[in-house]
Amino acid sequence: MLVLILVLSDEGKAAKTQVRCIESERQALLRFKQGLEDLDDVLSSWTNSDEDCCSWRRIRCDNQTNHVIMLDLRAKFFYDSGVPRWPRLSGEINFALVELKHLEYLDLSFNDFQSIPKFIGSFRRLIYLNLSRNPFHGALPSQLQNLSKLQVLDISSVYYQMTGSLEWLSYLPSLRILKLSNINFTKDVDWLQSIKMAPSLTSLELWSCQFPEVDTWSLSPINSSNSLKTLDVHENMIHPKALPWLLNVSTNLVRLSLSDSNIGGRPLPSYFENLSPSLEYIELSWTGGGIPKSWRDFCDLKTLRLFTNDAPLHDLLGSLTGCAADSLEILDLKCSGGVIPDMKIFPSLKELYLPDNQLEGPFPNSLCQFSKLLVLNLENNLLAGPLPDLSQMSSLSELRLANNMLNNTLTESLGKLSNLKVLDLSLNAFTGVVSEVHFQKLSKLEELSLSFNSITLNISSNWLPYFQLATIQLSSCKLGPSFPRWLQNQRNLTLINLSNCSIADAIPNWFSNLTFKLQYLDLSTNHIHGTLPDFPLCSIRGFPGVIINLSSNKIRGVIPRFVFNATFLYLSNNTFSSGTSLCATLDVAATWGLDLSNNLLFGSLPDCWWKFQNLIELNLENNKLFGAIPRSLGSLERLQILRLSRNNFTGPLPSSLKNCTSLEYLDVGENNLNGKIPTWIGERLTFLVVLRIKSNKFYGTLPSNMCHLRWIRILDISLNHLSGLIPSCIYNFSSITNPNVSMGFTTYPRPQGLDLYAMLTWKGVDRQFGLNIQLLKMIDLSSNRLTGEIPKEMEYLVELVQLNLSRNNLSGAIPQKIGRLTKLDSLDLSHNQLSGRIPASMANMSFLDNLVLSYNNLSGRIPTGTQLQSFNASSYAGNPELCGEPLTTVCPGDESLDSGGDGESNAEDGGEWCDMSWFRMGIGVGFAVGFFGVCGNLLLITSWRLAYFQFLNNLGDWLYVRFVVNWAKLKRMFSIF
Repeated sequence: MLVLILVLSDEGKAAKTQVRCIESERQALLRFKQGLEDLDDVLSSWTNSDEDCCSWRRIRCDNQTNHVIMLDLRAKFFYDSGVPRWPRLSGEINFALVELKHLEYLDLSFNDFQSIPKFIGSFRRLIYLNLSRNPFHGALPSQLQNLSKLQVLDISSVYYQMTGSLEWLSYLPSLRILKLSNINFTKDVDWLQSIKMAPSLTSLELWSCQFPEVDTWSLSPINSSNSLKTLDVHENMIHPKALPWLLNVSTNLVRLSLSDSNIGGRPLPSYFENLSPSLEYIELSWTGGGIPKSWRDFCDLKTLRLFTNDAPLHDLLGSLTGCAADSLEILDLKCSGGVIPDMKIFPSLKELYLPDNQLEGPFPNSLCQFSKLLVLNLENNLLAGPLPDLSQMSSLSELRLANNMLNNTLTESLGKLSNLKVLDLSLNAFTGVVSEVHFQKLSKLEELSLSFNSITLNISSNWLPYFQLATIQLSSCKLGPSFPRWLQNQRNLTLINLSNCSIADAIPNWFSNLTFKLQYLDLSTNHIHGTLPDFPLCSIRGFPGVIINLSSNKIRGVIPRFVFNATFLYLSNNTFSSGTSLCATLDVAATWGLDLSNNLLFGSLPDCWWKFQNLIELNLENNKLFGAIPRSLGSLERLQILRLSRNNFTGPLPSSLKNCTSLEYLDVGENNLNGKIPTWIGERLTFLVVLRIKSNKFYGTLPSNMCHLRWIRILDISLNHLSGLIPSCIYNFSSITNPNVSMGFTTYPRPQGLDLYAMLTWKGVDRQFGLNIQLLKMIDLSSNRLTGEIPKEMEYLVELVQLNLSRNNLSGAIPQKIGRLTKLDSLDLSHNQLSGRIPASMANMSFLDNLVLSYNNLSGRIPTGTQLQSFNASSYAGNPELCGEPLTTVCPGDESLDSGGDGESNAEDGGEWCDMSWFRMGIGVGFAVGFFGVCGNLLLITSWRLAYFQFLNNLGDWLYVRFVVNWAKLKRMFSIF
């Protein structure tokens, strides 16, 4: 017995150490790995020291033969401490893989492979092949025809357009599912015949492809694809002649999607009358018209999604009667308005989607009778009036009525919808009080949105709701002054928006219980006071994309550590006084956006920014920070927005900032920085869109390599001590010279109301620009010591909206072609030493609303035009040699158009007319002599005639200009009020 036990023990150890992997296949896998770029160590288990490749991750072997039969290298998206990770493989798909002769399953999707290798046809046992979501180039390999056992092929969602044909399709007798996208088939004239000859195909999905015109006479009448049940060819360019043949490729179609596929026609082409009556799902988009009458006999139709642009809803539904109306369960329509008709003709309807349709009128009472309806979506329409009694809609799980004009008080019948999971009534005009009655039986409620209504939530502090919400949005509703206590038993919240809710309370300690699953917290624009509790770090750690917005409150004290685990943190417009917890936080790699602006942060800025490796936006403006700008900011290589203005930073810009090569927005204005403007700004920060360094103590010249900032749109270097010339290379500012070249700011998820903004000096006044910052293109070099002439290259900046070069020592003439800047709204060249005439081309600046040329040495006549004369005389003051309107100084040689004087009577007092007949004769003779003396000469003497008509033209022009100028002055005067 002892010997038997020892023998069995040795056999057990041998079994444990037995290697299952085929050595040749192991070596092939290692060679394949060598050709890959695996920056995230996805294949870390593939090592030379481990002899059993069957135990490696992403591999499966056959239990009997030990051959590798499955290779799953699909890139899997996940979050690591709140930071999104997408560990993708790239490099070469090595030929060594052909050694895996028994491979049945190959998935290389969601990676960065560049081309499909031709040896892909060597895997003759392959059943499943997924190459989707890769940036493939080139052509589809014809060797796909060798995969005779293939059942599933997915090459969809490739990032770049490929070329190819479908000739190989008929060689794959076992293929059941085919997904292709973004492929140019325009050279494959037989593509439709290839589809018809695929014998086992049950699902065909072709997205965003291009196809040639089909010679229908060459198509074979033989159809081997009657097995096809799903045909999805949305977003394709298919020639109209091919569509009827494509629709008849199978008589057993169950699912059809043709949206955005060049259907055309108004109404639908006639061949849509002959669709398979077995269809259960139809999705189409076309230019207009009604629904084919034959569809009323589609007795199996369950889902209908139609997107048209000119058919009213009533007309669309008019043809949909019969058994199709009886069977329809999901109806999703895009039409061109009208009133919602009686929907009782659809007794089986479970989901109704009618958003974005400009539907008018009241909420239809006919819908209130649908006891089977599960989903009702009428968002973004023009529905008005009160909500009726909804208590009979007992099955309703989603009710979405956002962004309409519904008003009056909320019906209490909402509280009887016991199956309701989603309630969105935001962006309407509801008024009155919402109480516990409105939530009486909503035990399944998960999403609640009543934002932007004039309602008051009056709920007892002792009320315990039956539901567990995932999201709650009550923005701009009246909740305050205290936090609603009924929230404290909610354990599943991922989104809380209580912004602008009149809350004037301290954040209660029980609020930490709500943060375990939280991804979005917005308590902004309230009157929340006190300090911010330091919730446990685990409250939000590990959850993706957390956004915390506590801006515009009265929160004070130290910023707690836990908030720095948020992905986006907005604490602006509070009274925080200390940010020392920045460096005390252990792991802030999850933080992407950080806004601590408009607080009372005091002291030097901590030098620990290397911890924030994923930071994209940092806003610390308008605090009480001083000292040098930390060098560690230069370690933020992903940083795109850096705002440090309105503090008291001193010293030069740290050279480490040149490593922040992704910067698009750099604002260090209104500090006490000094030194020369670094040359590395133009050399390294070439993606800058906004550069604002105004109100500092920078000196020296403007570096010529600033002209490398081709994307710059807002350049403000005013109020410094700069000297020298304005670089003539400014024409390299492509975003300002070329209307077709523009780069917008990077956008990412921001809480509502916290869009990117900028504080800019506009027409001499500091103003905050929000969304319209995207439209601004301005240069402000004012209040420096710049010398020399205004470079003539300035005339190429045709996209400029504001140009301010005032209060410098510029000399010479204004560039003659400056009038090319026709989009200018504001031009200030005042307080310089400019000389010469005002260019006549400036009369073309029709959008100019603010012009200041005062205190220069300009001379001559102000060019006549409807624009330049509309400004006040102060715009031209301090130029003693200027003349003409609107100045009172008359130009030399001008003659007054006013003539004549007061006549005086030559008759003596008491005198009498001697002889009236002689008087009458004298009038006649005088008229004749005068008339023929003038008119006769005009007729006979050409030079007189031309001079006379020229005088009339000038007089007309003068009267017109006076009228336009005075009218513009009146408009400007009244616009002030």
